[in-house]
Formats: sequence, structure tokens, C-alpha cells
Amino acid sequence: MVQASTKRLGVGSFAVLAGLLLFLTAFLIYPVAFILTQTFRDEGHFSVSVFFSVFQNPFLLRCMINSLTIAGLVTFLSIVISLPVAHVFTRYSLRGRGLMFVLLLAPLILPPFVGAIGIKQIFGRFGSINLILDHLGLIPLNHSIDFFGQGGAWGVVVIQVLHLYPIALLNIMATMSHVDPAMREAALNLGARPWRVFRTVTMPLIRPGIFAGGIIVFISSFTDVGTPLVFGMRHVIPIQIFDRIGDTHVDPSGYALVVLVLILTSGLFIISKNYVAAKEATLQTRGSSQEARGVLSGFQKYMVYGGIFLLGFVSVLPHISVIAASFAHRWFFSILPTEWTMAHYAELINLPLARDGIRNSLLFASASAGIDLILGLGCAFLLTRRKFAGQFALDVLVMLPLAIPGLVLAFGYLMGFNWKDSWINPRINPAYLLIIAYSVRRLPFMVRAAVTGFTQMHPAYEEASANLGASPFRTLRKITIPLISGHLVAGTILTFAFAVLEVSDSLILAMKTESYPITKAIYTLLGRIDASAGFVASAMGVLGMVILALCLWAASRIVGKRTSELFKM
Repeated sequence: MVQASTKRLGVGSFAVLAGLLLFLTAFLIYPVAFILTQTFRDEGHFSVSVFFSVFQNPFLLRCMINSLTIAGLVTFLSIVISLPVAHVFTRYSLRGRGLMFVLLLAPLILPPFVGAIGIKQIFGRFGSINLILDHLGLIPLNHSIDFFGQGGAWGVVVIQVLHLYPIALLNIMATMSHVDPAMREAALNLGARPWRVFRTVTMPLIRPGIFAGGIIVFISSFTDVGTPLVFGMRHVIPIQIFDRIGDTHVDPSGYALVVLVLILTSGLFIISKNYVAAKEATLQTRGSSQEARGVLSGFQKYMVYGGIFLLGFVSVLPHISVIAASFAHRWFFSILPTEWTMAHYAELINLPLARDGIRNSLLFASASAGIDLILGLGCAFLLTRRKFAGQFALDVLVMLPLAIPGLVLAFGYLMGFNWKDSWINPRINPAYLLIIAYSVRRLPFMVRAAVTGFTQMHPAYEEASANLGASPFRTLRKITIPLISGHLVAGTILTFAFAVLEVSDSLILAMKTESYPITKAIYTLLGRIDASAGFVASAMGVLGMVILALCLWAASRIVGKRTSELFKM
């Protein structure tokens, strides 16, 4: 990393800073402040009665317990799955390592609520698994296993674990790969068994990675709207917020629930950042020597390869089932589709809801990625090439969307911009706020990519341009941007990809059919009685999956392994 020289703000830099602050104030600070004022105000005076009314409502308390329980289970299971996998990948030489790693990270390319479509077809009461058990004579169909028991709770847990464990895995692997091998070697030389070395040496050192990954998984699970909707698990906090969108002026508990989510997620984010920073400052996590990777014995090799490929197969099972459903003409009371067709993909063009949803998503995601490119470049320039009071505050502000769930921001946009006859009112025209919401949510990714480019480029190139009389803008256009273009392109691709399949903002803000993006169109199709509508929804899910996979591949080709840094705290 190159240490860049910094200058004071000029007129142009001040204008960039003012525009950036204006945008963040209007579309990040204002919606959150609006929710807080509505929650803690009663007849013009400050009051906490609305907020604490949530804790006096037995039904909402049960929803809160359900959400915390599901998120806790998802976090625990994700960490339990990730720990042994991370240990194997960082300690042993594995043939086909790259292929296996791609297989394990595949769940990231499919939103969990889309994967739920396929999982219901596989694990439903009359799904493929129960039909197989019936054909084998093990469990008759009239006594089929309810895999999703408790109103779909276990289905939500399974889908979220399969989608989120790669995030925990990336964090744990990053921390584990930087543990000084001399510490483990010293313990082994003193006679400690491998399990004791892992428990007493490795675990304390990788705890920051476990904690950081666990916090991201917990927050993502706790604030997930789409998966509980698909499984009909309505007794959770995100769905209660979703159900109160239409009657918030009558029932203010919607605001209180959003504030509760905001307090919980922001608190966990702050604790995680402080804890990880403190641990990284006090623990030595990188040795001067490289650790030789171990070689697995015959039995160990079969166990490890078998376990990884089993986990990989289960992880991509939702993807496989969604793909199968997208080609199924008939899939009812059968292990696999009994008839196949390409007609559902033709419906993506012929069906207005599907066609408009695809067009809207591509349009909204492109516009939001363009906004992020401009804002991210300006912000990164200010953070790395200029010196001014409040620089740290700006850095915190642009990273704040990582701590504020999309559920909270979308709710704030919907209620805070509910201005009569206004062009920005989502009840009149949702397109503008959808684009803005996508851009605000993904801005930290773009800033992080641009900052990395700036810090890796030597400032001598810019200084030479300035010494030859070029203006700062000309230097930026002719020198800086071409040299960091790889990072900018990769960041833009990623912000576009994740915006295409954004769930929370799309489900809440898309109030008019003509503005539905892909995810809202999929949810609408799933609610139709016509069986073929679900297959068309699967085809839309496959299309979104292909778009995201291609974008991730393109970004990884441009910036290499550093793409995984986006999934860490």
C-alpha cells in the first residue's frame, strides 16, 4: 500500500464534499431521523411510550423471540459448518481446491428467498425427499416428515444457513490464514494433541474472525424479509414491519419495531468493530515464516473430500431445484418433473410482469451503479488525496449503510418521503427511490474498491501532472482514473450485480406494478394460484442467478481474490 500525499480542500474538492454530504443527509440521515422522531414523539412531545409498547405486546414479544431464535440458530450453525471447512482449507493441500471453494461459495449468487422456492419443492410434505422415502418403503406418504415444522421456521433456518455460511467461512478463513504457525508448532512440540492446540491456541486467535462473520450472519438473518414470506413464517419482526407498511399512521408500532431493529443491528455492528479492532491490535496474527500445508492420509482424504462435496451439493441444492423448476412443465407428486419445457423462459418475454420486472431491475441497477461510481470516486478522492476536518466522520458516514439494514432504510424512505403529489413519493412513482435505495445500500462497496485503488497508486504520477500545469480535474481524468480503472470497474460491476437481486428495498418500495423489479415480480408470481406462475418465477430466479454469477466472475477476474474482502466487516 502506498502512502499518498494529501492537500487541503480546494473549491472543487469542497463542492464534491458538499454534494456528497447533501446526498447522504437526504437519503441516509433523514429517513433514519424521521423514523426516530415518529417513534419518540407523542402529541408534539418527547415520549418513549410508543417504543416500550412493543415490549408490552405479547404477540410482538413472541415475534421478537422467534426472530432472535432463528438468527441465533442460523449464526451458530453457520459457524459450526465454517470452522472445520476453514481449518481444512488453510492447513492442508487439497487437489481441486479452487473448484471446491467455488462450490462452497455458490450460495452467494442466489437470494435465499429464491432458493426457498426450490427447497419447498424438494423438502415439502409431498416433495421429492418424502416421495423417495415412500418409494423405498421407509416412511409412508401419509406419515411424511414435516421438515419445515413450526410454521416454516426450520425451512427459514435451513435456507438462511445455506446462503449465509459462506460469509462466515470467508471471515474465519481470512483470520485463520494469518495465524502465526510458530505458535501452533510450539504447542505441538510441547506434546499437545492437535485438538488441544486448536482449542487453546488457534481458537483464541481466530475469535475476531468468528465474531465478525457471526455478526454479519446474525444481522442478515434477523432482518431477512423474503425467506419468511416464502415459507409463510409471519411471526417474526421483519414480516410484522412489512405487514404494517400500509397502516403505520394508525398503528405506530411499525416505527417502534424498525427502531428496535436499528438499535440491535447498529449496536452489534459497533461492538463487532470495536472487538475486532481491539483483538487485532493486541494479538500477533502473522508470523515471519510460511507454514507448510499438511497432507491428508487415505482415510482423512476420503472423509474431507466426501464432507466438502456433500456440503457443496447441499449448498447448491436450492439452485439445482430452482433450475429444474424453471424447466418443469409438470412437477406434482413426483420426485423429478415428469414433463419438461422451455416455455417458462419464453414467458420472461411474453408475460408483462416478468418482462417489465427484468427491464426495471436492469435499468434501476445500472442507474444506481452509475450514481455509486460518481459518489464513490469522489468520496475515495477526498479520503485519500485531501486533508480536512471531519475526514474520519465522512469515512464513518459512507460506511454507515453496512450497519443499517435495508429493511430500516426502505421503511424510512416509504414513510419519510410520503409527500403528497411529490415526484419522489414511492406511492406515486417508486422508481426514483428504488434507484436511490440501491445506490445508498451499495455505496460502501464502491468506496472501498475506489479507496483501494487510490492507496495502491503512487501519488508521484499525480504530482508530476500537477507540476506540468494540469488542473486537478484534468489530472484525475487523464492520470488517476485510468490507473485505478480496474478497481472502479470491479466495484461498479458488484454494485450493479447486488442491486439486480436486492430484496428488502424491492419488496417494500415497489408500490406499483409497472415499477416492480425482478425480486418483487418473483414474489408476486409465487402468490398466484396458477401452478405455472411458480415455474416462471423460478425462470426469473435462474436469470438473476446467471447475471449475478457472471458479474462476480467478471469482478474477480479484474481484482482477483480481493473480491472476498467485500463480505468481511
